[in-house]
Amino acid sequence: MRIAAISIDCDDHLELAEFYAQLLGGEILWSTDTAAAVQCGEWLLIPQKVEGHQPPSWPGCSILHLDLNGDAAVDELVAVALAAGARRAEHQPDPRWSVLLDPAGHPFCITPFSPQR
Repeated sequence: MRIAAISIDCDDHLELAEFYAQLLGGEILWSTDTAAAVQCGEWLLIPQKVEGHQPPSWPGCSILHLDLNGDAAVDELVAVALAAGARRAEHQPDPRWSVLLDPAGHPFCITPFSPQR
């Protein structure tokens, strides 16, 4: 099994680690003064503190973002994300999914589409 890691720049790495651990049912494996690791299945999310971090602009900025889906309906998953600390992005490009912003301002999507193998 291979584990992929995604580093996410932010102002508060512990807040972001707790958010993604709660949202994705993950586990915080470790934290330092500047970074933390959240295990989510085969993935590691690494929120890392960056001085002067500015959240990306949505839409219009070329960025990497997460697309999340699950067994529940999109509205149910959005409610879980909002309860964990996400907020809705002002721009919603398609009514079939929702664009949300994590506590550091990074966009991510709750989508009904599953990746096909």
